[in-house]
Amino acid sequence: MTRRLTASIAALTISACLTGCAGGAKFPAYYTLHVPPAAEMPSAAASRPSLAVREFRSPEYLHQGAIVYRTSPEQVGFYQYHRWAVDPREFVTNAIIDRLRATGRFAQVSAYDGQSDVDFVLSGRVEKLEEVDYQSGVKVEVALSAQITDPRAGKTVWADAASESTRVEKRSVPSVVAEMSQAMDRAIQKLAASLTVPTTSSLNPSHQK
Repeated sequence: MTRRLTASIAALTISACLTGCAGGAKFPAYYTLHVPPAAEMPSAAASRPSLAVREFRSPEYLHQGAIVYRTSPEQVGFYQYHRWAVDPREFVTNAIIDRLRATGRFAQVSAYDGQSDVDFVLSGRVEKLEEVDYQSGVKVEVALSAQITDPRAGKTVWADAASESTRVEKRSVPSVVAEMSQAMDRAIQKLAASLTVPTTSSLNPSHQK
């Protein structure tokens, strides 16, 4: 009887310990960038080319899941409990597709599938998406680069880069992510505004559908 009682007390003690430990566990918070959906513009009157967008690339440290901060130009840190719910590369790719569709400058804008029969292909890279702490105050830095190639001619017809930097008034991760979203929106707008490609009427006849 005593042995059973001792075993029961031990089991209850372990259970209480496990419950207490679980109650004190810290779980990650997940975030995603947000940019307003683009307003559709009237279709352009001129012949319009088609465009496929490859998934954007980035330095490896930007797509490991954790939100990134820098305490010096040389040192990169990662928030252990603040992570991206959506890979920034995927988010930026979809946002670019949405923005370019809305311009009305293309007959079609789609995600590149490796087999698309399109006039042009856009490739891009998220160069920066990070909190910067080593200067006065806290700020975020966002930078994108992109280029458009003519797959049939094998040449680049457009290339550009856009960057944005903005200060964070309230020092918190949600505030940092909100500023990243606004900076990303402005960088995407810059790229979309600078983008130029030939119309289908100016392409080589063998290039036209």
